[in-house]
Amino acid sequence: MINWLHTFNPDPILIKLGIVQVHWYGLFMLLAITAGFLIVLKLAPSFKIKKDLIWDVVFWLVIGSLLGARVYEVLVVDFSYYFTNPENIFKIWHGGLAIHGVWLGGLFVLYIFARKYKLKLLKLLDLLSIGLILGQAIGRWGNYFNQELYGLPTKLVWGIPIELVNRVIGFEQYIYFHPTFLYESLGNLLIFGLLLLVYKYYKYSGQIFFTYLALYSSLRMSLEFIRLDETLIIFGLRWPLLFSGILVIISIAGLFLVTRNKDNKIV
Repeated sequence: MINWLHTFNPDPILIKLGIVQVHWYGLFMLLAITAGFLIVLKLAPSFKIKKDLIWDVVFWLVIGSLLGARVYEVLVVDFSYYFTNPENIFKIWHGGLAIHGVWLGGLFVLYIFARKYKLKLLKLLDLLSIGLILGQAIGRWGNYFNQELYGLPTKLVWGIPIELVNRVIGFEQYIYFHPTFLYESLGNLLIFGLLLLVYKYYKYSGQIFFTYLALYSSLRMSLEFIRLDETLIIFGLRWPLLFSGILVIISIAGLFLVTRNKDNKIV
C-alpha cells in the first residue's frame, strides 16, 4: 500500500458521465456514514435505545453535522479563502468538512433529539461516538484523492506526491509530503478498537464519549504540528491545535465527573 501511495497521483473524480461527476470524496463520505450507521444500529439495543429511533436520529444528525462542518470550515478555518472565493462555499465535494464543526452541529441536533424523546444525552453520545470514529477513519481517504490536508515535506518511503497546483505556497519545490490523512485514519481505527474495549466494560454514561473526545483530540493535536493546510492562527498557534488542547482538558474533566456521579452509573 505504501509503495502505491508513494507513486500514484490520484484523480479526485471517480466517474464522469457527461456533466455528471462522481467524486472520490463523496464516495468515502457515503461509505463513512454507512459504516458508522451500521455499527450504531448493531450496538443500539445494548444501550437500550430502539432501532427505530436510530434511523430518525442519524438522518437529522447527518444533516446537522454536514451543515455544522461546512459553516465551521467557512467561517472559522478558512474564512479568508471563502471570503474571496464565495462561489466555492457550496462545493463540498472539493473537501472542507471540519470535524469540529461536525461535533458542534451534531451536538445541537442530539440535544434537541434527546429532549424530544426524553433520552439521556450522554448515553446517545456514547453510542454515536463509536460509529463516528469509524466513519472518520474511512472518510479521511477522501482527502487523499483531493490531495489536501497533507503534512510537511518528507523523504520517507511512504511520502505521497502532491501535484504542483495543490501544493501550499512556499512548498512548491517539494514533491513528497507526509500523508497525514493516513496517519489520522490509522489513528482513528486504533481509537475505534479502544472504544470497543471501553464499551465492553461500560459502567457510566458519558464514559465512552469523553474517552473518544480525549483520544481523538490528542491525535489531532499531534498531527497539527506537521499539517500545512491554512487555518486560523491565534497566539502564533494553529486554532485546531488550541481547540483540541481545550477539548482534551474538558474530556479529562468530564471523565472524572461522570465516573464519580452515581446517577450516571449503568444499571
